[in-house]
Amino acid sequence: MLRDRRIRPGVGLVAALAASALLLAVPPAAQGRRTAPTPAALAWPDAQRASLPAALADGTAYEPGVFLDARSSVGTAASRDGKSLRLLARAADGSVRQLRTLPSARNPSFQSLTVTGDLLAWFERTNGGLELWASGLGAGQTPHRVTADTGEARFYRSETDLVVADGRLRWVASGAGGVTEVRAVAVGGGPVEVRPMAGTWRLLTWPWITDGVADSAGARTLRDLVSGRDVAVARPRDGAIGCSAVWCRIVSLDADGYTRIELMRPDGGDRHEIAGDTAATEIVDVAPLDRFEVFARIGANSELTGNAQLLVHETLTRSTVEISPDAGGVFLRNGVLCWSTGSQETFVRHTLDLRTVS
Repeated sequence: MLRDRRIRPGVGLVAALAASALLLAVPPAAQGRRTAPTPAALAWPDAQRASLPAALADGTAYEPGVFLDARSSVGTAASRDGKSLRLLARAADGSVRQLRTLPSARNPSFQSLTVTGDLLAWFERTNGGLELWASGLGAGQTPHRVTADTGEARFYRSETDLVVADGRLRWVASGAGGVTEVRAVAVGGGPVEVRPMAGTWRLLTWPWITDGVADSAGARTLRDLVSGRDVAVARPRDGAIGCSAVWCRIVSLDADGYTRIELMRPDGGDRHEIAGDTAATEIVDVAPLDRFEVFARIGANSELTGNAQLLVHETLTRSTVEISPDAGGVFLRNGVLCWSTGSQETFVRHTLDLRTVS
C-alpha cells in the first residue's frame, strides 16, 4: 500500500542494526571526523528539482507512488467524498488525470507502481484479491487488467518489486515448501510463466535476482536469470549485506556501537566506508542508478520529529552531498528522490531527479 513513511529511520535487511542509532546523539569526538557534506544545490546546480504541495487542487491529500520527472508523477488520492481511492497521473502544472478508481468499501490499494518508457504497471489489491494492471501514459490510453494470476506476491518496498523487461512484467511470489516463484507475463496479458527456485529470492534489475532475503546476514548469491550464471557474494564476517547487481551495502556496528555503512563490489573489491556515527539506511535499494547511495544521519531531535539529515553518497567522486538537513518521508522511484519537510500535519514534498546529475 502507498502510505506516508515519515517516521522510518531505516528499512529492509539492516533495519535492526540501523535503528539502534536512534537513541544516540552524535558523539562530540565524531563530529569533527568527517568533512561537512556539500549542499546539493552547490554540488549539483543543474539537476532538476522541485517543491510540490502535498494536496491536490481539490483539497485531497496526494501520495505519489512513482515519479516521471521532478514535477510529474503517478500516485493515489481519496475522492473528496471518501467513497473511492483514485489512481492519478499528476502533471507538472498540477493538473490530474484519473487512471483508475476503486470503491473504498473494498479496502483498495495500488502497489509497486513501475514506469518504463511510456508504460505504467501496478498491482491492485482489494478484498477480492490481487491483480496486475498496466496502461500507457499518453492521453487516451485505457488501463487494462494484465492478470489475476499473481500468486502470493512478495513486496519489499523496492522499486524492483515489479520489473518490466523484454515486453514482460516480472515479480516474485511465495511457493510451497520454501520455494520462490519468479513469475512473468506479457504486458498485454496471457498465461503466466512460473519459474520455481529453492530458497527466498527477490528481483533486482533484470535479469538479476538475489537471495538472502530471509537471512540475517544477507545476500550470498546473485543469479542471472537469462544465462543461469551465479555470482558468489563476498560476505563480511560481521554486519548485514544487501546487494544490487553492481554494488553491495554492508551495515555493521563499530567498536563503540555506532553504525558503519560501507559499499563494495559483489566480489569484495572496491570496499569503502561511506558513513558512520548515527547514519542509518533510508531505502531498500542499494546504490540506485549504480551511482547513488541514499542514507540519513540521525540527530538529537530525530526520535521526536521522525526527520533526519538526508544525504547521498556519489560513488563516482566518492563525495557526500546533503539533500536536506531535516527530511522525512524519503523514497526513490525511477531515479527521482523524494522527501518532505515540515510536520506530520503540514508538510511540503521535494524532489531531485538524480538522472539529471551531471
